[in-house]
Amino acid sequence: MSLVDPIVESDLGEVAEIRIDPITSSRSLHSMKHFRANEFVVGFISRATHREPNYLTVQVSEHEHIELHPECLECMNNSCDPNCFFDTTTMQLVTLKALKPGDEMTFFYPSAEWDMDSPFPCNCGSPDCVGEIKGAKYLPDNALKRYRFTDFIRRKLVAR
Repeated sequence: MSLVDPIVESDLGEVAEIRIDPITSSRSLHSMKHFRANEFVVGFISRATHREPNYLTVQVSEHEHIELHPECLECMNNSCDPNCFFDTTTMQLVTLKALKPGDEMTFFYPSAEWDMDSPFPCNCGSPDCVGEIKGAKYLPDNALKRYRFTDFIRRKLVAR
């Protein structure tokens, strides 16, 4: 059972809610409505910009990592079978798969970070789990076909 904190930020509306696990205190973001695959969820902007990555950032260029606004987007957890994607060219969160109310909204962290500052072992449970989440730089070639990457990360992968 999770504690629920509905999102009422004016630019997110009643689209998602933050849930807090009462045992681990970990946060997650859950859909409050139905979405089709490839559907716009919400626009976002940079609330802060950093030269180096941190656990809250999404990379938009070689030395530009942004913290997202609305802030609740930082509650999206990693999954190796993601259902959402941060399009940093259009500055939109979009769905990769259909969602129904209550579904956890997840994204693949390496889709938007080249070399993460805090790698971690993934516990997503997906049969295609990549194991350790370190950034797109470290993904094996066979994993690259399964994911959508930001324009910046795609350019880095081509140059790799």
